[in-house]
Amino acid sequence: MADSTPLRAALRLPTAKLAGLGLGFAPLIAAIVLLLIVLAAVFAPYIVPHDPIAQNPVLRLKPPSADFPLGTDAYGRDLLSRVVYGARISLTIGIGVTVMAVVLGLFIGLVSGFFRTADAIVMRIMDGLMAMPSVLLAIAIVSLFGASIWTVMAAITIPEIPRVVRLVRSIVLSAREEPYVEAALSLGTSMPRILWRHLMPNTFAPLTVQATYVCASAILTEAILSFLGAGVSTETPTWGNIMAEARIYFQLKPSLILWPGLALSLCILSINLLGDAARDILDPRMGKREG
Repeated sequence: MADSTPLRAALRLPTAKLAGLGLGFAPLIAAIVLLLIVLAAVFAPYIVPHDPIAQNPVLRLKPPSADFPLGTDAYGRDLLSRVVYGARISLTIGIGVTVMAVVLGLFIGLVSGFFRTADAIVMRIMDGLMAMPSVLLAIAIVSLFGASIWTVMAAITIPEIPRVVRLVRSIVLSAREEPYVEAALSLGTSMPRILWRHLMPNTFAPLTVQATYVCASAILTEAILSFLGAGVSTETPTWGNIMAEARIYFQLKPSLILWPGLALSLCILSINLLGDAARDILDPRMGKREG
């Protein structure tokens, strides 16, 4: 039966194309939202209307206007400018933590999964790290070494490494029993070459998906640390710092928390949706079930 309206007919072709790629409208919208956040963070100095740290007590708690689209905070700073600049810190920490956790977790997981003697020691260390609450561990590290972007990144990375290690280890444990690995061993292939050429490629697809979840978790943890006062310097505009400063004005002006909280939620939701889409595409078992 033909479509009853031209709109349905117009939507059929794009929808079919997205379905053929294993994508739906949600991942597409998530990709657009995340791209806008990234572009806003990269070009923040050129698009924000005001200096995000310049204080002007005369303009404190102003309502939205043409000059201040989201209003001002308790120190007279433009809220829109601070929210946009906050994206820079969150994405920097999220990407930095992801790169460090994946690289270190990949190396440790390969060694642990292939060498049985090292596996027992390494996994007990990883189990110990996973037993500690990640936020409390991060607060302890920041308290010991001081608050800075690099310290916060290191503090968030350490709890994320065991999750990557366990994923890589599980893949290597099953792959090392494959005939092609046994053939390489019997031919005298060096251990580094086996790990690099034969085992590591098996981890690419799962690590790609895991990296999206690590990035989202890192951004959320950074916001929690900043909200608790254990993140980067309070003078630095981050989504967590903005919400922390605004909590005492919540009843007077809830929008001070609403806008950075909305930006944080949209960023994390977009990354998670893209991670789910990547899992559906890269996991062949998922594709068979959907087929």
